[in-house]
Amino acid sequence: MEQKEPLPPYVCAYSGDLLAGVDEVGRGPLAGDVVAAAVILDPQRPIEGLADSKALSEKKREELFGQIRERALCFAVARATVGEIDRLNILHASLLAMRRAVEQLQPQPEFVLVDGNRKPDWRYDCDTVVKGDSRIEVIAAASILAKVTRDREMVALDRKYPGYGLAQHKGYPTKTHLQALKRLGSSPIHRQSFAPVRQLVMELG
Repeated sequence: MEQKEPLPPYVCAYSGDLLAGVDEVGRGPLAGDVVAAAVILDPQRPIEGLADSKALSEKKREELFGQIRERALCFAVARATVGEIDRLNILHASLLAMRRAVEQLQPQPEFVLVDGNRKPDWRYDCDTVVKGDSRIEVIAAASILAKVTRDREMVALDRKYPGYGLAQHKGYPTKTHLQALKRLGSSPIHRQSFAPVRQLVMELG
């Protein structure tokens, strides 16, 4: 297997304390909102072990989730709903959720680091950083807040919409989820614009 070149170190042009990181979770699932979080860390209260939320165990994410909420200078969580995802498409809904999260921060950031390669339509000075959640602590913190928040919501939705296995796969298109969709049909939290759901709806008439 061909080895990928490591990404070069990221150097931020901004050196002040009001640096925000923003990330989203939930672009790939067939069900549920897309959730974004924005964080400004407090340099006086460092947090050890921040990393890409996908690379951490659930136990570690939960531990860091509490520390971020306790020690960050400020944080905010926002979303774009299933209806907005279907209306706007998942990319634009994700950017909307990130914008909403950053706009809720108090104090407001002077500079924002955005995970990925697309920036929201907003007034903030910012950089986009590919794989920022694994390279930059403040983006990693945002990814942890967003993932733990969304995972908890999917566990709650599993009780409201039983049979799909949402607590286990968090809405992603696993074999179990696709089989449940065929058996039960779609629910109000399924994204009708996503191909597997759309195809099923068409088949069922």
